[in-house]
Amino acid sequence: MNEDPPIPTDRPSEQKARSERLRDQPLSLHQKILSEVEGHILSGDWPPGHRIPFEHELTEQYGCSRMTVNKALSELVKRGLIERRRKSGSYVTFPQVQSAVMEIHDVKLEVESLGLDYAYRREGRAIRKTSAEDRERIDLPASSKLLEITCRHFAGGRPFCLEQRLINLSAVPEAEAEPFDTVAPGSWLLGQVPWSTAEHRIRAVAASRLAAQALDVAVGSPCLVIERRTWSGGAPVTSVRLTYPGDRHELVAEFQPSAVG
Repeated sequence: MNEDPPIPTDRPSEQKARSERLRDQPLSLHQKILSEVEGHILSGDWPPGHRIPFEHELTEQYGCSRMTVNKALSELVKRGLIERRRKSGSYVTFPQVQSAVMEIHDVKLEVESLGLDYAYRREGRAIRKTSAEDRERIDLPASSKLLEITCRHFAGGRPFCLEQRLINLSAVPEAEAEPFDTVAPGSWLLGQVPWSTAEHRIRAVAASRLAAQALDVAVGSPCLVIERRTWSGGAPVTSVRLTYPGDRHELVAEFQPSAVG
């Protein structure tokens, strides 16, 4: 009985040659656009906030169809490298910030940890007596004097955080003479007052008109609000409300199981 002849297999030299041929094959236009745009972003040539060329510009540059360009950009959106803004174009995304829930952190350090340029702008400063609304935020009697400060923090030239802060001047009298023109109140307080107790409240909210204007987002956009109160030796020190665009911030908590018995 005749046996079927063995199926021929490639010699090692033939397998190597075929692999080299596949590797040397030119990329498709879709892959080429994807690879080159991604390379610009990951190398830092195009930093966060950089507007990448419009679709029609890439179409002309690569001599391909609009559909090919759109396919490449859609893949970059899925990878979280770019974001598309209606009627504005596509931009390199800002990395998402992670904050520890149980820590009091400096916004400036948050921004610098991302490798972005930090900037600060004081928007308002007033010394006044506490109101009924204030007393819901900071536990002080009606006759107390406080300092109210509104400011903005920027990352890479883009609004990063809106800060609305109340400072108890009886606990921190030095703050009354501090203009806070160039230094943020949070940074200043961390270097001035030792705090003993802190409370965090975290909420998801829709951007108010004030927050939308400060953060350069649409009214009603999702925002993350961190409300923090601190005390020193039982005396209220400050109450701050930090508002972040919801797509640029997340909170992280590390914890261990409690001891049993």
